[in-house]
Amino acid sequence: MPIRLHRPALVLAAAAVLLTGCADSTPGTAPASSSPASSPSASASSPASEAATSLTVEMMSDGESVTDTWTLECDGAAPAGESGAPDPAAACAALADGGIRLFAEPPADTACTMQYGGPQRAAVTGTVDGETVDAEFAATNGCQISRWEALTGLLGPAMAAM
Repeated sequence: MPIRLHRPALVLAAAAVLLTGCADSTPGTAPASSSPASSPSASASSPASEAATSLTVEMMSDGESVTDTWTLECDGAAPAGESGAPDPAAACAALADGGIRLFAEPPADTACTMQYGGPQRAAVTGTVDGETVDAEFAATNGCQISRWEALTGLLGPAMAAM
């Protein structure tokens, strides 16, 4: 009878192989030192006032033309500066917790509920923790509504955008 490996077992085996390759070959020795700590000039290359998260939202209430635009800047989980987002504190907290994954589209083979929340769309561009964001949100099915609702602090409630 052939042996059938389950996905978790394969993942654990792959992780063990990767970790073994990262281990020091001589037990009990200290790790080799890496490059020296960055100098003050290295940190001067990025402005101190630049927020780790900086986003621009273009709201299209009718799904076609931009009806409102606002920005959000976060320093960690806290808003930095002025923002037109519906709830900047909630938006920054959600982004600090979920990061860039909140902008991911569901996999193509995901079965989404057939529900329609309205024509509204939102385009979000900028950076989250230094990673580029260029995402569209809609209320055209359950998966898209869930994505929108995960960022209610940034976008407002999906059904209220109409």
